[in-house]
Amino acid sequence: MVAKSPLGRVVLVSGPESLLAERAVDELVERFREAAAGGEVAEVDAATLDAGRLAEVTGPSLFADRRVAVVGDVAALPNELVDAVALLAEQPDPELAVILVHSGGARPKALLDRLSKARVEVIGCAPIKAWDLPQFVTREVQRIGGTIEASAPPLLVDAVGHELRPLSAAAAQLVADAEDRRVSAAQVRRYFAGRAEVTSFAVADAALLRKTGAALEQLRWATSTGVAPVLITSALASGLRALAKFVTAPGGMREAELAREVGVPPWKLKSLRTQARGWDAASLAVALKTVAAADADVKGAAGDADFALEQAVLAICRGGRS
Repeated sequence: MVAKSPLGRVVLVSGPESLLAERAVDELVERFREAAAGGEVAEVDAATLDAGRLAEVTGPSLFADRRVAVVGDVAALPNELVDAVALLAEQPDPELAVILVHSGGARPKALLDRLSKARVEVIGCAPIKAWDLPQFVTREVQRIGGTIEASAPPLLVDAVGHELRPLSAAAAQLVADAEDRRVSAAQVRRYFAGRAEVTSFAVADAALLRKTGAALEQLRWATSTGVAPVLITSALASGLRALAKFVTAPGGMREAELAREVGVPPWKLKSLRTQARGWDAASLAVALKTVAAADADVKGAAGDADFALEQAVLAICRGGRS
């Protein structure tokens, strides 16, 4: 979190995650406004700057003593301005705040090196790892004054995906509509049950748990709402492959190592452990062959795709160790 006003210094907001960068800039500007009521705020893109425009946004003003300049996309800064921008950090003006936004990478190296030597504050905006996304969802809900059941964030990540903006928007919508601003797992399922990818993986999860009734119910719901059969076979194959990697992984691995080995976020391991009961490598290989045949059927090898899917789901539910 940004702790103080940027007045009298340069702050580098660095990293490719644009949502986090925008929030960092907004908070810095807000801190500036708190410290310099009536101060001027100028926002410019580095690619559009020349010496005159840079002097205009960073120099004294007739209308305000204190000012903040937000320079976006610093990687596109013209080479001839590197020295001038570096001097803003090396010889800071107590009445000026400079916020440089850099999406990452090494360019412009000369400027970044001088900023580092000047010990400017860097606010990192790196991408959030897949396994940290449920925690991001929890923080988003809390940020807007809500609470969320422990089992709900992974469901929301599964439903919405790994992009922060859609996750943030979904969390805000759920909180706004939730009773007492508490988001439940049931609410997440209700809101996102119509998404094809979510419905497909619901079929796969139930089948791998060998819950025949639930798997067939999910399958019939999916086909009745127009989910493409190939999405369902893809979800079944994906779930089986992950389970096969989990079952055959070496013993004694730590959670993070095991998640990397299997290729899933750590919070997925709990569901894999539950699904793995009753499966072994041989039975999973048979199930994968069943899904491969079903996939060929729904792509035209058979006349009735729905029947092929149902038979594949039934076969998986009957699978596992003898």
